[in-house]
Amino acid sequence: MTLAIPGFTPVRLPGADGVELAARVGGSGSPVVLLHGFPQTHLMWRHVAERLAGEHTVICPDLRGYGASDKPAATGPEVYAKRAMAADIVAMAAALGHESFALVGHDRGALVAFRAGLDHPETVTHLGILDIVPTLDMWNVLHGVSAAVGYHLFLMAQPPGLPEAMIAGSADAFFGSFLDGWSNDPAAMPEEVRAAYLRASAAAVPSIVADYRASADIDVTHDQADLDAGSRLAMPVTVVQQDWGARLGYDAAAVWEAWAPDLDHRLTRAGHFMAEEAPDETAATLRDLLAR
Repeated sequence: MTLAIPGFTPVRLPGADGVELAARVGGSGSPVVLLHGFPQTHLMWRHVAERLAGEHTVICPDLRGYGASDKPAATGPEVYAKRAMAADIVAMAAALGHESFALVGHDRGALVAFRAGLDHPETVTHLGILDIVPTLDMWNVLHGVSAAVGYHLFLMAQPPGLPEAMIAGSADAFFGSFLDGWSNDPAAMPEEVRAAYLRASAAAVPSIVADYRASADIDVTHDQADLDAGSRLAMPVTVVQQDWGARLGYDAAAVWEAWAPDLDHRLTRAGHFMAEEAPDETAATLRDLLAR
């Protein structure tokens, strides 16, 4: 069974470095690109995309290494650097005729969106971030036993071989634990959708691990270089998060204020998968961002 966003057209578009991205495109108006998180695909945006399509051209790709997009071999850390994945999105949008666009990301897609905002400030007009802090800050706020919530970050940071074998050996249990454990409303993710995420993730273990491994290596280097250079996000930024600051003992809004001078920081009662659990709230928040 192939699940789709109603009214959206499947396309395959060039990214960077010869990579092709699978995407769904629908609606009309100024362009908005929506980037999915882990362990998901573009399908996580199905409700929000439909709500925005009446006012915008909405583009929902699978990230490099995920879903139906290309999964290049990780011959070096740069292959799955967020810089390369951000370049994919810029190239994909240009192939559709969009030299500038609003960009929204959830989870891993939000890390790609953050990097795109820093690397391509002339292209990203508005930036929406769902439930992350930047990579450099992510490692800095994980301390002691509270860091157990992010055990997968440490597992997939290990050298190639063992993480891939461990995850592939129990892929449904591994990926399913996040789909279940990070959700406040299991009914928001129907069984057929959950199964689609599990199939896609099990088929992409090496590239998913490579994406995470890059975040313990080259992505930190890129973030630190921008921080040292005083680089900041030039566009309006909206961040929506669960109250991770209270759980892990840091000031989430202050973390983001250091990167985004024009910031709207909001907390949500929805779970991590807020685009599925609270699509009306998420779409309304994004409309507020796009109106700035």
